[in-house]
Amino acid sequence: MTTTVFFHAHPDDEASGTAGSMILTSRAGHRVVVVYATHGEHGTVPDDLGEGGSLADHRRREAESSAAITGTARVAWLGYADSGMTGWEQNGHETSFHAADLDEAAGRLARVLDEEDADILVGYDWHGGYGHPDHVKVHHVAHRAAELAVRRPRVLENTMNRDRMREQIEAAKAMGIDPSFSPDDPMDDGNPMGLPQDEIHHAVDVTEVIDVKRAALAAHGSQVDVQQMLAMPPEIFAVAFGVEHYAEPGLPQQLSTENPFVS
Repeated sequence: MTTTVFFHAHPDDEASGTAGSMILTSRAGHRVVVVYATHGEHGTVPDDLGEGGSLADHRRREAESSAAITGTARVAWLGYADSGMTGWEQNGHETSFHAADLDEAAGRLARVLDEEDADILVGYDWHGGYGHPDHVKVHHVAHRAAELAVRRPRVLENTMNRDRMREQIEAAKAMGIDPSFSPDDPMDDGNPMGLPQDEIHHAVDVTEVIDVKRAALAAHGSQVDVQQMLAMPPEIFAVAFGVEHYAEPGLPQQLSTENPFVS
């Protein structure tokens, strides 16, 4: 049995980005752990939060519900505050993840890696997929934590396949559908979304569990962006979210369709 730690910036990031891999891994008899850097305090406040209710507590409960669906054995939290989008004044708050000392944050994650004797650690690509400050920080903290761990785990970087997304959008336009979006547009940090395919090493087909992935995403239903994803017809959702992509620094540039978490 292997243990894979999936490290995410906020609750719901795991559902859209790596939930299919988590489901396949847990179903294959391997241990899955998810670690969140923040509680997502700058997410959407639901109407039913209730007087005195905390969005952080609400999103923690949603994360636990998602974990039950994906077969995740443990949910852990680094305890930092959501930093908001690029340029927000919250980026510099003392308790924000973005402002956290790298070695301190990595040390917190390394303790989880040591407790779990982790074989694999999953973070994000060099610009966090779309430039969110917390996502970029995940990249740096994950790599530093792997260096600090007693037994260094294999590090994979969750990303989006920019070329595949472009092809999907062109196909939609040919059918008369204009998504009004391009992965080549500047994202939160000014860079295009994800990575080009020739910088990606693993493409994990999760279509066999796409309905379960959708259910894990629905567990985070308080968030507007999640609601927008769930509004997609099932067949479109499967196309958009049916393959999960990972870069693995140090490997030759070749795209593999073998699942790196269960091999």
